[in-house]
Amino acid sequence: MQAKKRYLISLLTGASLVLLLYFGGVPGPAPATSRHERARGGGGGGGRRSGQPWPHASEPFQPFSPGDETDTEEYNAHVSPRQKREVHASVYRGKRCRMDSCFDFSLCRRNGFKVYVYPQQKGEKISESYQSILAAIEGSRFYTSDPSQACLFVLSLDTLDRDQLSPHYVHNLKSKVQSLPLWNDGRNHLVFNLYSGTWPDYTEDLGFDIGQAMLAKASVSTENFRPGFDVSIPLFPKEHPRSGGERGHLRANSIPPFRKYMLVFKGKRYLTGIGSDTRNALYHVHNAEDVVLLTTCKHGKDWQKHKDARCDKDNAEYDK
Repeated sequence: MQAKKRYLISLLTGASLVLLLYFGGVPGPAPATSRHERARGGGGGGGRRSGQPWPHASEPFQPFSPGDETDTEEYNAHVSPRQKREVHASVYRGKRCRMDSCFDFSLCRRNGFKVYVYPQQKGEKISESYQSILAAIEGSRFYTSDPSQACLFVLSLDTLDRDQLSPHYVHNLKSKVQSLPLWNDGRNHLVFNLYSGTWPDYTEDLGFDIGQAMLAKASVSTENFRPGFDVSIPLFPKEHPRSGGERGHLRANSIPPFRKYMLVFKGKRYLTGIGSDTRNALYHVHNAEDVVLLTTCKHGKDWQKHKDARCDKDNAEYDK
């Protein structure tokens, strides 16, 4: 019995010493140093003097991120919550940007409000929606083909859809943006975005650091929106007309307006993840008369696993 106790005590003592050595609680033997280091005082005297504090790294260790790792599907599938927070912090490190701190007004005072669109790079595909945005800018009186005359810069790289499962997702966007000679950490740039992240999280990570650029984004959270700097835009479909259309029916003092429908929405209902609370509550407003809000649960490959009691009815009305 006494032998067992002695063995247990020895085992616990050995384990404690190993843990102390691993976490730096007990100094281990000093590493061998060269004669050059000893001559400078870096390794002489047989190690650290008693009472001298242990040295600390001058800067915290940075996470290893080779190349454009955050732009790969493998990274998104295996990324940890801590890494997601780090990516989020790096993407929005210009979170305090405002017009008076991150925008150079001297470029506008010199030549007026002129917008420059980067020329399209060879081999880069642009979605129909983003092509419509660029075409609208290039067709306006504010457009200039001379970057030295510009007050605002717009990328030709398609940043609208940053869902890695989308066919319009642009790979290696981080390195492509950083290589632009006029990028200047995004200063006086406007970045457009409709979709970011992948279902069901839909984080607002665009896959590159927007720096001091302004962000024109749909479904931006109040936490990340920078008032007076960013622009909140609607989530428009690719069929949305660039300009024109019929004259509106709303007239002065015409309340209620002379139209059949006051509010219409038709889209997917997120059963889980970000945005689910809002869209799952739309049926409270729907009256099937002047307010028509149609949603479908058919979103994602495993939507049936999260199916609720209203899905069958919602899907049937949506498919009419």
